[in-house]
Amino acid sequence: MALVYALRWDWLIRCHRIEKTSVLNTLTVLLLLPLSGALLVGLIPRRFERWIRSIALATSAIAVFVAIDVLRRFDPSTGNLPILEPLLGQYYALGVDGLSLPMVLLAVGLCLVALLASTTIQEQIKSYYLSMLLLESAILGVFLTQDWLFFYICWELTILPLFFLINRWGGKRRLQAALNFILYTMGGSVFMLIALLIAFDKAGVHTFTMQDMTQGLHALPREIQIPIFLGLLVGFGVKMPIFPLHGWISLAHVEAPSPVSILLSGILLKMGSYGLLRASAMLPQALVAMQDVLAALALIGMLYGGLLAWRQSDLKAMVAYSSVSHMGVVLLGIATLKEAGVTGAVLQMVAHGIVAGSLFLLLGSLYHHTHTREVSQYGGLMQTTPRFALLTTLAFAGAVGIPGTSGFIAELHALVGVFERWGWLALLLSAGMMISAVYAVRTVGRLFTGPLRVGMEAVPDLRHHELLAAGLLAAAITVLGVSPYPLLQLVIPYTLHFLDQF
Repeated sequence: MALVYALRWDWLIRCHRIEKTSVLNTLTVLLLLPLSGALLVGLIPRRFERWIRSIALATSAIAVFVAIDVLRRFDPSTGNLPILEPLLGQYYALGVDGLSLPMVLLAVGLCLVALLASTTIQEQIKSYYLSMLLLESAILGVFLTQDWLFFYICWELTILPLFFLINRWGGKRRLQAALNFILYTMGGSVFMLIALLIAFDKAGVHTFTMQDMTQGLHALPREIQIPIFLGLLVGFGVKMPIFPLHGWISLAHVEAPSPVSILLSGILLKMGSYGLLRASAMLPQALVAMQDVLAALALIGMLYGGLLAWRQSDLKAMVAYSSVSHMGVVLLGIATLKEAGVTGAVLQMVAHGIVAGSLFLLLGSLYHHTHTREVSQYGGLMQTTPRFALLTTLAFAGAVGIPGTSGFIAELHALVGVFERWGWLALLLSAGMMISAVYAVRTVGRLFTGPLRVGMEAVPDLRHHELLAAGLLAAAITVLGVSPYPLLQLVIPYTLHFLDQF
């Protein structure tokens, strides 16, 4: 009998090791897929544009299926975090949990949508798709790695593709926008790097793995944790962005081509909030000390971003400033240190990524046909573009947080968390939501109601590939709003584990 139990225990250990290796291999495949696609695109001659587009789309689609396979095998109660393998004296650490897996799914989904929307790109096709695939690989590296060194490398690797994507395929002020973006982000990265080096020194460990550094830094006094946290807050705050580090966002979003704006607002901003959550778990005493400061910054950013969006006549600038407001909700949810608030922050990251991606996709399509972004130039488009009108209205409803959309579930959790922590201060969060409703309703009214404006008679409705991309995002907005339970199953175990650090 003892031999039977021993053999059974050995079999269980072997199965566990096989499962860990299998998950590691799957995550490695997911990380390397866009890089492999970029290599194939690089080998194809420039004249074969159809092959280049097809390979890029196929690679991104396969990445979606691999991410879904990771989701299928994911156990929310334990996660797959971290899985370590020795590499070059450090650890090749990949893993997913209830925070990183939704971000991975969001990233691969929006990258596929951005590539579907890239048919408007007609110049330097090869360089464009090469940059997009390299950007996707770097983004996945940020969300999959469990090592701060590899995290920083992937974080920096996102900058170069974005610089070229904005500078080569952007609008009239593309050079200014690209330089503005790279100066802001690299300036923030300097603070992040210094903070990570100090953290590594103070942790007293010999690896940069997040797990080991978290254990080493937990015992540090608050006076040491706070300066490290502030350095990381600046680095992550630029990318979120939080007030007053948001100066790059409007120009970059307006001048970037619409597929790049989808990734900028839908994914790149989430890298900042993702990093902030990881840093907060590593430096819990600092977050507790900074709770009220972060809440103040979040409320200012939320109200200020909403008012700026309200004043914009440029459609892309309006969506860009609305992102500042919505990411303020994320920061406020993190600052609550309540289950509902932190859960709402993660849900808002997902909801805003889908909604912002949908708006930039649809408004970019409209600009491609009309060559204007001024809302005053439009009117009565419901008569000529009913499919476009329906999907755009749904996207704005998700941005406002109308019940039945993904934004409602996220903002409701955040509102409950703020009320639990600060009581009636939640009224300021409600005011920010009302401001969002005002400019969303105004924009929908000006675009689609009233008489058809002169020059808008020939505006075509969504084409097949645009309808497919926008339909996928509209389905996500609706499904997560009507049935959020699967996403909550992913997020809540992570939230509880996160709050255990405090």
